[in-house]
Formats: sequence, structure tokens, C-alpha cells
Amino acid sequence: MSFTSFHLHPRIVAGVQALGYTIPAPIQLQAMPLRRVTLYGGVGMQPQVQKLRAGVDIAVACPGRLLDHMRQGTINLSHLEVLVLDEAGRLFDMGFLPDIRRIVRHLPARRQTLLFSATMPEAIWHLAQDILRTPVTVQIDHTVPLPTISHALYPVAPHLKTALLIALFRHTKPASGLVFTRTKHQAKRVAHHLAQAGYRATSLQGNLSQSKRQAAIEGFRSGAFEILVATDLAARGLDVWHISHVINYDMPETVDAYMHRIGRTGHAARTGVAFTLVTYDDVAMVSTFERALGAPLERRTLHGFEYATPRSVYETDRGRAPHGRQPQHAQATAAHVEAPSGASVREAPPRCTGVAPLAG
Repeated sequence: MSFTSFHLHPRIVAGVQALGYTIPAPIQLQAMPLRRVTLYGGVGMQPQVQKLRAGVDIAVACPGRLLDHMRQGTINLSHLEVLVLDEAGRLFDMGFLPDIRRIVRHLPARRQTLLFSATMPEAIWHLAQDILRTPVTVQIDHTVPLPTISHALYPVAPHLKTALLIALFRHTKPASGLVFTRTKHQAKRVAHHLAQAGYRATSLQGNLSQSKRQAAIEGFRSGAFEILVATDLAARGLDVWHISHVINYDMPETVDAYMHRIGRTGHAARTGVAFTLVTYDDVAMVSTFERALGAPLERRTLHGFEYATPRSVYETDRGRAPHGRQPQHAQATAAHVEAPSGASVREAPPRCTGVAPLAG
């Protein structure tokens, strides 16, 4: 038997091959052929039930669908040995905390519990105290961004954000861009405008069926889509390592959300770029970010970009896709998003080739 028979993730296979291993050791033979099933909603239950009846070692489940199987008696958790709660902070944000507590009440008291979270709101600390016994806490300083990521703020009037976004993409020519919006409707609209502007773009948001969500993720991962526009919740768990640019179309609501968004780029010693489009309403949050980071964020304007076009002439917020020349009205807004002492305000150069840090 070879490692290829385990159907491992391509990155794991590449690592194994790079080390020169071809035949697994006896202990690996015992550990690797684990029977597994994924349980999630939006699809029929019967294929999942068939896999459960055949016997599984690992079940990866969304809380709602797991409760469905528990109610119907199609899963037996009486011999569970290990419970893993991944993305606990987002499970709380999405309102799944009551479901988690219902599930835990039906699990054996003697078990190992692992809880992972990019953020730790108070409710998650309370949950950890309730379901973990004498836990060991491992915390990584998430308030310090990776040194491979450069940051920049682009002040802009709200009605010209889409125009500025398209202009930034034309200016930087990203290899792979991830755009974050606050709502699913904005994600769909922005992706539509990007597609009209000639980009291979798609959206990832809550209104999509499971099959369409998977198609968007796989298309972005394979490169069929060069830009993915997503909400925070929809992009949670997105496993794509080649993202060169992260653009916050809408300002993140917390420092943790900002860190989690920009952490999607700059992996494996690659350089990454994080842009944030800011309006006058975002001034307070910008100050919060800078206090948390312990350093000012650079303000930028885009060379050749007209910042004075009024709403009456160019109204992207009413669904009209940007076309023709690209006016941008951020001059007045930029005056309000003032840079703190020590921050720089500069114009982006007229040309940019490749993916390189923008700071400096």
C-alpha cells in the first residue's frame, strides 16, 4: 500500500513525496484509513445516513444537521472520545451556541474537548469553563499582523466605493483577490459589477445553495475565478493559500475581524496586500485599529483617480455598474479621515507590476 491510496490532501501528498516517503509505516497504516463523514444542511440526509450506518471514525458536522441526526437516531455519540469545536467564535456569532450546548448535553462526560477560535468573546470563555475540565490554554498574539502583509487605507465617498475598487484592481493587477463586504446583498452586487468590468469574479454569501457555494470556493481555489467577494460568515473556513490581495470593501466591525480578514494573505513567506476602503463613518474604527496595532495605518489616494464626481453623476449604489471613465469622489472624505501623527498620506504610483508590499 502506498500513501496515494489514502486520498490525502494534495499539499500533504506533496510534502510526503518531497521527503522521499512512498510506503507508510505500520503505525501509519493503522491510523490513516479512518472512516469519515461530513454532515451539513442544504443537501439530502439519506447519503449521510448510509455512511453513518456503515460506521465512521470521524464526523465533521454543522451543529444544525448534527442535531437533526441526533433527533432521528441516525447517529450514536455515546462512545465519543474527542469533541472538537472549531471556529467557536463564529459559531457564537452565527447563533449556534444554544445548539452546541444541546449537543454537549448528550455526550459522554469522559471525553477530550478541544476548542479553537480566532476570537474569544466572553460567551465563548463561559462555554469553555462549562464544558472543559482544567483546560490548557494556548494563545497566539493575534493583534500583531504578519510582517509579510502591507496595509493601506483608501478614503472614498460611499457612492464611489465600487468604482475605486475596480480602479484598484486595474492598478495592482492582483493574482488572486478576496473582497469582504458587510452584507450578502453587497457581496452579490459587487461581484456582479466586477464581472461586468471584465473580471472573473463570483460571490460567496448566505443566499447561495450548498452546491453553488462549493462551486464558488472550488472555482476560486483552482483559479477559475480571480476574485471572490464574500461576507465574513460565508468566508469562514475558506482554505485558499494563494490569495495576494485582501480588500475590505466595508470596514470590519472589530479588530479581531480585521486581523482574521487580512490573515488570508501573506502565507508561507509570500507577500500580501491588505487594502481598506474607508468613509467618514469609519473614522472611529480606524482609530481603534491603530491603537490596537500600536502604529498608524498609511492613507493613500490613487493616481489619476477623479475624486470629485458627485452622486448625481455617478451612482454605483443604485446598482449601475461602473463604465467609461472611472470618477471617484473621495477628496472631501479624505480630508476627514485624517492621519494621526506619524502616519503617511501619499499617492499610489501610476503603475504597479507584480505582487509586492505597498508599505515603505
